[in-house]
Amino acid sequence: MTFTLEGKDQKSSARAGTMTLDHGIIETPIFMPVGTVGTVKGVHQKELAEEINPDVILGNTYHLYLRPQVDILEKAGGLHKFMNWDRNILTDSGGYQVYSLSANRKIKEEGVKFKSHIDGSYHVFTPENVMEIQRSIGADIIMAFDECTPYPCDYQYAKRSMHMTHRWLDRCINHLEKLPFKYNYSQTFFPIVQGSTYKDLRKQSAEYIASVGAEGNAIGGLSVGEPAEEMYAMTEVVTDILPEDKPRYLMGVGTPINILENIALGIDMFDCVMPTRNARNGMLFTAQGTINIKNKKWEDDFSVIDEMNITWVDTAYSKAYLRHLFTVNELLGKQIATIHNLGFYLWLVREARKHILAGDFSTWKTTMVRQMDNRL
Repeated sequence: MTFTLEGKDQKSSARAGTMTLDHGIIETPIFMPVGTVGTVKGVHQKELAEEINPDVILGNTYHLYLRPQVDILEKAGGLHKFMNWDRNILTDSGGYQVYSLSANRKIKEEGVKFKSHIDGSYHVFTPENVMEIQRSIGADIIMAFDECTPYPCDYQYAKRSMHMTHRWLDRCINHLEKLPFKYNYSQTFFPIVQGSTYKDLRKQSAEYIASVGAEGNAIGGLSVGEPAEEMYAMTEVVTDILPEDKPRYLMGVGTPINILENIALGIDMFDCVMPTRNARNGMLFTAQGTINIKNKKWEDDFSVIDEMNITWVDTAYSKAYLRHLFTVNELLGKQIATIHNLGFYLWLVREARKHILAGDFSTWKTTMVRQMDNRL
């Protein structure tokens, strides 16, 4: 992978860059739609590519390991071929999913023993086998195995966890050196900064991760319930330390406002289930604010979903029609809302990039944050 910085905002730490990988170019800042189990939920690949048009999507190691399982993915020739997606894919390490199974997992130095949420069977993730699994999945960007601490988190626990994550990182790197690529393209490895919401731990972790010299770096353990201001404070501590010439990925974030605020702090890459999950519950994101399409006020509103016409669904259907689909629990309603929300998120980061390159990002961001904070 190569990463080139193309422009920086003068009033913030926002930057625009280009990542070049074997499955194509990623222009940053970028939002990665979440394709947990080999599909961006509710959107088929043709529409994803042509309407939403992301440079990269995200797959989930934990879920793909359990279903369809590694041997099926290898027989298919990797996740790209299995799901018919010829652009970039990033896989997370499964650390967050293991964290979310708090009642059904045991963390030790060797790794994590956990119980499957599907059938109750027991499995073990170690830094070594998670690297092997991600080799088999075949994503273009793969993540180190880490522990995601909860919020709130005791300082001593956060400290012990951070140091273990660093030891696991060393094991990931050592094992990866022994593992050839499975398919006819390379993979890029990102370590993950941890440290909960403690500035001194975040600083230590960022320094350790920076010292590894990986091609890109990630920030984990945020957007797990902490106030937004704490998220921003931790992000700023870390981006001040992580190397400027490497892409920075803030994992699992977030709302459109979160994304703009973190772009201003120097983040390049984002992913979150929010646009798809909220869409399935009738919540639409727009530049003017959020819409709960289930509300009665839209019952006889025959205006288009979004006059900005970000995707074809925005002017093809009215708010009244979309509300009707949700009222009768028609699956098409969830699909339309999902396409709109993902289209909006990709539009937002691409507009941010344009304004960074044009030199007026900070002014534009202030206006957008104020507008998007509205409930319509």
